[in-house]
Amino acid sequence: MVNITRYSPLEEIQQLFRNSVPVWLPGPETRAPAPAQFRIDVTENDKEYKVLGEMPGVRKDEISVTISGCEVLISAEVKHAKDDKNDKNGDTVLRTERLYGKIQRELTFSQEIDEAKAQARYTDGVLELTLPKKAGMAAKKLAVH
Repeated sequence: MVNITRYSPLEEIQQLFRNSVPVWLPGPETRAPAPAQFRIDVTENDKEYKVLGEMPGVRKDEISVTISGCEVLISAEVKHAKDDKNDKNGDTVLRTERLYGKIQRELTFSQEIDEAKAQARYTDGVLELTLPKKAGMAAKKLAVH
Protein backbone atom coordinates (compact mmCIF):
# COMPACT_ATOMS: atom_id res chain seq x y z
CA MET A 1 0.00 0.00 0.00
CA VAL A 2 1.25 3.49 -0.84
CA ASN A 3 1.23 6.29 1.72
CA ILE A 4 -0.11 9.55 0.35
CA THR A 5 0.85 12.80 2.04
CA ARG A 6 -0.49 16.25 1.36
CA TYR A 7 2.06 18.82 0.11
CA SER A 8 2.27 21.98 2.21
CA PRO A 9 4.61 24.78 1.05
CA LEU A 10 4.13 26.54 4.40
CA GLU A 11 5.59 23.54 6.19
CA GLU A 12 8.72 23.67 4.02
CA ILE A 13 9.21 27.38 4.74
CA GLN A 14 8.90 26.76 8.47
CA GLN A 15 11.42 23.94 8.23
CA LEU A 16 13.82 26.24 6.34
CA PHE A 17 13.73 28.81 9.15
CA ARG A 18 14.06 26.17 11.87
CA ASN A 19 17.28 24.88 10.35
CA SER A 20 18.91 28.23 9.62
CA VAL A 21 19.19 30.08 12.93
CA PRO A 22 21.75 32.89 12.58
CA VAL A 23 25.04 32.31 14.39
CA TRP A 24 24.79 35.62 16.25
CA LEU A 25 21.41 34.70 17.73
CA PRO A 26 21.82 32.47 20.80
CA GLY A 27 19.75 29.33 20.83
CA PRO A 28 17.46 28.49 23.74
CA GLU A 29 20.01 26.08 25.18
CA THR A 30 22.73 28.78 25.38
CA ARG A 31 20.67 31.56 26.95
CA ALA A 32 21.15 31.98 30.69
CA PRO A 33 17.90 31.85 32.62
CA ALA A 34 16.77 35.14 34.13
CA PRO A 35 17.11 35.27 37.90
CA ALA A 36 13.87 34.63 39.76
CA GLN A 37 12.32 37.52 41.64
CA PHE A 38 11.17 37.51 45.25
CA ARG A 39 8.34 39.43 46.89
CA ILE A 40 9.01 42.86 48.38
CA ASP A 41 7.18 45.70 50.12
CA VAL A 42 8.51 49.26 49.71
CA THR A 43 7.47 52.20 51.87
CA GLU A 44 8.66 55.80 52.00
CA ASN A 45 8.58 58.77 54.35
CA ASP A 46 10.32 62.16 54.27
CA LYS A 47 13.65 60.79 55.50
CA GLU A 48 14.01 57.23 54.17
CA TYR A 49 12.80 54.28 52.14
CA LYS A 50 12.07 50.91 53.78
CA VAL A 51 12.21 47.65 51.85
CA LEU A 52 11.00 44.30 53.21
CA GLY A 53 11.86 41.28 51.08
CA GLU A 54 10.87 37.63 51.56
CA MET A 55 13.94 35.46 51.07
CA PRO A 56 13.19 32.07 52.67
CA GLY A 57 15.92 29.45 52.62
CA VAL A 58 18.71 31.99 52.16
CA ARG A 59 21.59 32.31 54.59
CA LYS A 60 22.59 35.79 55.73
CA ASP A 61 26.07 35.53 54.18
CA GLU A 62 24.59 34.67 50.74
CA ILE A 63 22.72 38.00 50.43
CA SER A 64 24.27 40.87 48.49
CA VAL A 65 22.94 44.45 48.57
CA THR A 66 24.55 47.02 46.25
CA ILE A 67 23.64 50.71 46.32
CA SER A 68 24.57 53.06 43.50
CA GLY A 69 22.94 56.49 43.56
CA CYS A 70 19.18 55.92 43.16
CA GLU A 71 19.52 52.22 42.36
CA VAL A 72 19.56 49.28 44.78
CA LEU A 73 20.35 45.72 43.68
CA ILE A 74 19.44 42.87 46.04
CA SER A 75 20.58 39.37 45.07
CA ALA A 76 21.20 35.98 46.62
CA GLU A 77 22.01 32.42 45.65
CA VAL A 78 19.64 29.75 46.95
CA LYS A 79 21.67 26.53 47.05
CA HIS A 80 20.23 23.09 46.40
CA ALA A 81 21.92 19.71 46.24
CA LYS A 82 20.87 18.38 42.85
CA ASP A 83 19.64 14.84 43.11
CA ASP A 84 16.47 14.39 41.06
CA LYS A 85 15.64 10.83 42.03
CA ASN A 86 16.37 10.52 45.74
CA ASP A 87 16.80 12.85 48.66
CA LYS A 88 19.42 12.52 51.43
CA ASN A 89 17.55 9.72 53.22
CA GLY A 90 17.11 7.60 50.09
CA ASP A 91 13.43 8.58 49.71
CA THR A 92 12.09 9.10 46.21
CA VAL A 93 11.25 12.73 45.43
CA LEU A 94 7.68 12.97 44.16
CA ARG A 95 7.42 16.74 43.77
CA THR A 96 9.60 19.77 44.40
CA GLU A 97 8.25 23.32 44.05
CA ARG A 98 10.81 25.35 45.96
CA LEU A 99 12.95 27.77 43.99
CA TYR A 100 16.69 27.23 43.71
CA GLY A 101 19.32 29.31 42.00
CA LYS A 102 19.89 33.05 41.76
CA ILE A 103 17.19 35.45 42.92
CA GLN A 104 17.40 39.21 42.54
CA ARG A 105 15.49 42.49 42.50
CA GLU A 106 16.64 45.85 41.17
CA LEU A 107 14.92 48.94 42.55
CA THR A 108 15.16 52.52 41.31
CA PHE A 109 14.11 55.32 43.65
CA SER A 110 13.32 58.94 42.88
CA GLN A 111 15.94 60.24 45.33
CA GLU A 112 19.55 59.18 45.89
CA ILE A 113 20.30 56.83 48.77
CA ASP A 114 22.83 57.73 51.48
CA GLU A 115 25.02 54.59 51.32
CA ALA A 116 26.91 55.47 54.52
CA LYS A 117 23.74 55.42 56.65
CA ALA A 118 21.93 52.51 54.95
CA GLN A 119 21.22 49.45 57.10
CA ALA A 120 20.26 45.85 56.35
CA ARG A 121 18.82 43.29 58.77
CA TYR A 122 17.86 39.68 58.00
CA THR A 123 15.54 37.86 60.41
CA ASP A 124 13.38 34.74 59.90
CA GLY A 125 13.63 34.79 56.09
CA VAL A 126 12.80 38.51 55.76
CA LEU A 127 15.38 41.09 54.63
CA GLU A 128 14.72 44.59 55.99
CA LEU A 129 16.53 47.51 54.36
CA THR A 130 16.50 51.03 55.78
CA LEU A 131 17.66 53.37 53.03
CA PRO A 132 18.01 57.02 54.16
CA LYS A 133 17.55 59.64 51.48
CA LYS A 134 20.51 61.89 50.70
CA ALA A 135 19.95 65.45 51.74
CA GLY A 136 19.35 67.23 48.48
CA MET A 137 20.44 70.72 47.81
CA ALA A 138 17.68 73.27 48.07
CA ALA A 139 16.55 74.74 44.81
CA LYS A 140 18.13 78.09 44.12
CA LYS A 141 16.04 80.82 42.60
CA LEU A 142 17.83 82.95 40.06
CA ALA A 143 17.05 86.58 39.62
CA VAL A 144 16.35 87.56 36.04
CA HIS A 145 18.16 90.78 35.04
